[in-house]
Amino acid sequence: MANQEHDIFLPVTSIGSGDMERITDDLHCLTVQIVNLCFFGQPGDQNEWVLIDAGMPKSSHLIIEKAEELFGKDNPPRAIILTHGHFDHVGALADLLVHWDVDVYAHELELPYLSGKKDYPEPDPTVEGGMLAKISKLYPNEALDIGRNLNNLPYSGAVPQMEGWRWIHTPGHTQGHVSLFRDSDRTMIVGDAFVTVKQESLYKVITQKKEISGPPRYLTPDWTAARRSVEELYALRPLRAVTGHGKPMEGKELHESLDLLVRDFDKIAIPDYGEFVDGKRKD
Repeated sequence: MANQEHDIFLPVTSIGSGDMERITDDLHCLTVQIVNLCFFGQPGDQNEWVLIDAGMPKSSHLIIEKAEELFGKDNPPRAIILTHGHFDHVGALADLLVHWDVDVYAHELELPYLSGKKDYPEPDPTVEGGMLAKISKLYPNEALDIGRNLNNLPYSGAVPQMEGWRWIHTPGHTQGHVSLFRDSDRTMIVGDAFVTVKQESLYKVITQKKEISGPPRYLTPDWTAARRSVEELYALRPLRAVTGHGKPMEGKELHESLDLLVRDFDKIAIPDYGEFVDGKRKD
């Protein structure tokens, strides 16, 4: 049984909260306050489906409601896949597992943070950025323990219950961060390897002003790995990408934005100062 350590409510939201967007016929993106999660599966009653990430604390009712709209009532997901275990990506997981009791998959390096063994580094409120960076000390960093539901992603790179998809290890934001990619249509679920909003800025998060950026600065301890991860994702030439924060991008906008991020990663992504950048703290 999952614990409730992330069961707090943070009064920060965006204009897109509660909105669900169709990405492809079998992929939908739901915005929960300031973070995105995905539903994979063909809509229709009693269809098999998968949840990717689990949103903000106290959002289980919204996630269940949207899942039932897509796939019908009394139809649990086949699995839950986590890009990583930060509070805004697993906030509703405890309540969802009470409701659904399904297998959860994450990278092996992420498992200590999801089995109660290791806490994430505390967020860095001193990092260069806006108001959301300054108040990041409020964000929980404690490990979650989801017990028997927790599973390691297959070493083969396959994504359980998501035929045609593969997971890619994209560390930097966390040690075990992964992104998901489908080669057939070059669709990508990025997590926080890069985002499409300046996540440190309260104004830009609230308005969802679209802007390519690296992972959220206040919770990224390894910028060397973060740069390599962005370069690896760029090399796949995705046609569309759903990021953990910000609006989805596709086509020319995505290609040009990623090209800019790769060329100017140090300027765009890495903060001028902060404890992780200055070497005062490491994961």
